[in-house]
Amino acid sequence: MPRSIWKGAIAFGLVNIPVSLTSAEARPDIQFHMVDSKNHARIRYERVNADTGEEVPWDRLVKGYEHDDGQFILLSDEDLEAVQPELTKTIEITDFVSLADIDPLLFDKPYYLEPEKRGRKAYALLREALRKSGKAGISRVVIRTREYLSAMFVRDDVLILMLLRFPQEIRSSAKLELPSSSDGAWKPATKEMSLATKLIDEMTAKWKPDEYHDEYRDALMEFIEKKISGGETVDDVKQPDAEDDEDSKGKVLDLAGYLERSFKKTAATSAKSPPKAKKAAKKPAAKKTAAKRARRSA
Repeated sequence: MPRSIWKGAIAFGLVNIPVSLTSAEARPDIQFHMVDSKNHARIRYERVNADTGEEVPWDRLVKGYEHDDGQFILLSDEDLEAVQPELTKTIEITDFVSLADIDPLLFDKPYYLEPEKRGRKAYALLREALRKSGKAGISRVVIRTREYLSAMFVRDDVLILMLLRFPQEIRSSAKLELPSSSDGAWKPATKEMSLATKLIDEMTAKWKPDEYHDEYRDALMEFIEKKISGGETVDDVKQPDAEDDEDSKGKVLDLAGYLERSFKKTAATSAKSPPKAKKAAKKPAAKKTAAKRARRSA
């Protein structure tokens, strides 16, 4: 199991659950390097000035945002730090929603949440409450200076923190040329539909993800192993260890008391506060500029 990359706490009402965050994703990709076929030397990429052709040293590099053709806004490290989200070690659940209502297209990257020793009882309580309700806890979490939207839900005995894509990161399918389900010209004939559903029924099986694997990677690795056994060598690429942050100092005392107070506080706030008005949409930018920004975010 890889080392945790983040340590903090889940804020569940007034309950504080110290946890560590570990990636649930393992991508055994085969890494290639560019090599000169003449002498088998590694290829080095240079930072070259597009106007002068000269290599630019690291201390002269700055970040620039092209807001129009050839027009840049330069951003220093101080500028970027000024707009970074506040560094926090708390996953504060703000809403609970039905897990089934979250579009799978929004799922991005999964993490495991592991409780610290003093937080195991509260961890088990939140886990079983989520399991029974079928809900997911929605929160924002900061990982390595970037803020993410996330959903927390249960898989077996572990709480999963799934980083979510924001809806604007999903491209619309409106411009795709699709056979419309409301167009009678594309309506399947009764016989065709009957045969199609019969075929689906006959091919239906229990989902067993362990039976599926990357056949291309297996074949490629087999080919590479043959070349190694034939006397050729490869570089051993070592992956850096994940950062291990400081431990959380939260404590959990009377769970029932905290939960009761959290419930009363939420109920009182809902009764006193009128519904929040939605923020007015920002004025759209110029067509050309908006199009360029859309291409960068794609």
